[in-house]
Amino acid sequence: MLKNLINSESLSDYWRNIDKSILISFLALFFLGVFFSFSSTSSLAGERLNKDFYHYFSKHLIFSIFAIIIMFTISFLKISFLKKLILPIFIISLILLILVPFIGVEIKGARRWLDFYIFRLQPIELIKPFFVLITASLITSGKEKNSNYSYFLSLFFLSVIIILLINQPDLGQTILLVTTWVSIVFISGVKISYILLLFAFLIICFVSLLVIFPEKFGYISQRLSTFFDPTKGDNFQTDKALAAIKQGGLKGQGMGEGILKESVPEAHTDYIIAVITEEFGSIISIFVISIFLYISYKIIKNCIKNSNENYKIALCGLSSLLIFQTFIHIGVNTSLLPTTGMTLPFLSYGGSSLIGSSILAGVILNFTKNRFENE
Repeated sequence: MLKNLINSESLSDYWRNIDKSILISFLALFFLGVFFSFSSTSSLAGERLNKDFYHYFSKHLIFSIFAIIIMFTISFLKISFLKKLILPIFIISLILLILVPFIGVEIKGARRWLDFYIFRLQPIELIKPFFVLITASLITSGKEKNSNYSYFLSLFFLSVIIILLINQPDLGQTILLVTTWVSIVFISGVKISYILLLFAFLIICFVSLLVIFPEKFGYISQRLSTFFDPTKGDNFQTDKALAAIKQGGLKGQGMGEGILKESVPEAHTDYIIAVITEEFGSIISIFVISIFLYISYKIIKNCIKNSNENYKIALCGLSSLLIFQTFIHIGVNTSLLPTTGMTLPFLSYGGSSLIGSSILAGVILNFTKNRFENE
């Protein structure tokens, strides 16, 4: 029974077939996340919230260990069994997302989490990697049958998720999923003219929402106007983050010496790259960004050598998801993009974000093994 669930290869075969450079890169990101969590949350827990100094760090460490176990488990699964899991887990995650408006927990005006007492789960973090895999499977199946129906079906799934996200509201995840889906469609070979028409359609829908439901989505207009003209609104968080990055300079202020984490709420999640730059300098931030870029480079290199269309599209989609989320987070921190509340994969504090990142990492490691040519 166990061999039906996991890959029948031995640990030595697993180590030989796994892409070690990608694995080490993911482990490095997990380690850096734990280290930066210790630096960015100790004073927050001890001085501002009157909790144990290691309260957030301990939780982040536990979630990181759990996430690493998930990553290794998924990377070790038999590929046939992993494919069978994709649709059921996607459906379960979608049901959880549908339940959020009814039984979800509201925090600071946003209802995005389900409270399971032990921890709070953000269902969208589970959906993202499986949505990419579902979309890749649909498009591959459609191309084999010479049918465009699969594109419309994947667009339907995307639309359902977007409607649920906008209702929370969660503009950042909405933008992330749309851009990731467009990149998958582009990679699959759709004409650019169709993609431009899709963008025009999405923009029309977006503007219509702002006009028809100004009370519900007025915050989007406010953020956009503040982004283009800072004098029209409160740009406190972004200004503080940008000032912290400038203050950090090349070498940083030193571990624990930053003030951004004390002045900006949720700095250890939404502004972690600014916290890192302030305390450890731009050199470390560039190093972190380089790890993400290196992972994407290795994935693309693997796609070029891989002859399986499904794996190619899935890997490119997962790489797009990882890179887009990373640079949306960085863009917000550096005032290049409006505030979205986007976490940095593997490094930001948060159990749901870590679990979602571990699923993405596990699938990438599984799909980039050296065994596909033999299959």
